[in-house]
Amino acid sequence: MKSFIASALMLLAPAIVLAQTPAASDSKAAAKPAASAKTKPAAKPIAKAPAAKKAAVAKRSEATSSRTQLRSATSQVAAGIVAAEAALSPAELAIAERVHVGRMPCELGAFVTVSADATSPGRFNVEGKGFKYHMSPVATTTGTVRLQDDKGGAVWLQIANKSMLMNQRLGQRLADECMSPEQVVVAEAIRKNPPVSVLEPMPAGK
Repeated sequence: MKSFIASALMLLAPAIVLAQTPAASDSKAAAKPAASAKTKPAAKPIAKAPAAKKAAVAKRSEATSSRTQLRSATSQVAAGIVAAEAALSPAELAIAERVHVGRMPCELGAFVTVSADATSPGRFNVEGKGFKYHMSPVATTTGTVRLQDDKGGAVWLQIANKSMLMNQRLGQRLADECMSPEQVVVAEAIRKNPPVSVLEPMPAGK
């Protein structure tokens, strides 16, 4: 009887082995998706992207700020150089104090307006119909008040009884016989008591 049972078990052993093999393969197949599911997380690279973007934006912003500061510093240096070069001497400032300002009638119904430049002490805006000049005082040997616009080529000459505006580049007199109230008084006094001309003959007996 025992030998019969042993023989039966030997015959059933291959069937048992075959029945267990698919189960083992199925368990391995089931384990693979689980393992692959565990190795899939790709959230970390996605999380790094915003940080890199922020760093790039911050770098660009820093570069822009540096360029802005450099331009500002350059502009300030240039403005300082221009201001130093444009500074008037005490003698020129003294001439500026003698300049008549206001709207002055000239010959042929023309008008010239002379006004002090509020942003640049000692300088003046001289304007009229069809022209406007920015002028600075220039020292002369005769004591005549002279304002000059080097860029525009214009000159404003002021003497005791009148003023005139000339464009030296064009060789034209733009306005003549211009008078401020102070010059009108002097002109009237000269008209009433004209000075003796050095070209007139000396009175007889002298």
